[in-house]
Amino acid sequence: MGMTYAESFLKSHIVNPERMMILEKSPQKAKELEQKGIGTVYGRPEQCVPQADLVILAVKPQDTTQLFADLKPLVQPTQVYLSIMAGVQLETISKALGTNKVIRAMPNLPAKIGRGMTVFTALDEVTRIELAMVQNLVNTTGKTLYVNDESMIDATTAISGSGPAYVWYFMHALVKAGIDMGFSQSESELLVSQTFLGAVQLYNAGRLNLEEWIGRVCSKGGTTEAALYEMDKNQVLEKLMAGARAALRRAEELGMKS
Repeated sequence: MGMTYAESFLKSHIVNPERMMILEKSPQKAKELEQKGIGTVYGRPEQCVPQADLVILAVKPQDTTQLFADLKPLVQPTQVYLSIMAGVQLETISKALGTNKVIRAMPNLPAKIGRGMTVFTALDEVTRIELAMVQNLVNTTGKTLYVNDESMIDATTAISGSGPAYVWYFMHALVKAGIDMGFSQSESELLVSQTFLGAVQLYNAGRLNLEEWIGRVCSKGGTTEAALYEMDKNQVLEKLMAGARAALRRAEELGMKS
């Protein structure tokens, strides 16, 4: 996701390669990054962090202990810190780094193609100008939504953060069903992917809510009604909602551990 942000910022011309600094502790990965020509790659935080205006924390939550220990002596009072780490709370980051200029965001994987959804929040000490700067940067990866309540970031993790996997899970089921019905793998994948793409675009282009769109397809006594009856009988809706709640609980657990 850090690479996605770097590439999106550069494509939008908000940042140029001369102003992009990338910190990568793995020598092998650092060499690969250097070949991409998207910025200057550093192996040690003291080489780059003190010069940064915005520091994006794009590591796994379990790596925070070492990360915070390395960064804290280098934090500058005017710097803004943007975290995209799942579950790691603003207060945790603020105390660990000794700064109140912290923004927390939850992006998702479609940001790779500029179709991402990012929800973000911040501590009160972050100014409106700083928030606007970060939002302009993140908007290069898709849509953004600001929330006042930090608990909604964990909820975002459960919905849009993990959400693409739910969609692909459902698509996978339909692809398998198509193959069972006699289509080839490629034929079934085409049927499913175009159906999902068309359904989402039709929903976005129209003014109907989801239940109304379902009603447009579901005629009484028809095939769609038969399918939805079977899904309702097996509590598919409730189980999908339970899955999202499980993701929320896990996000909250990660926050408590951090």
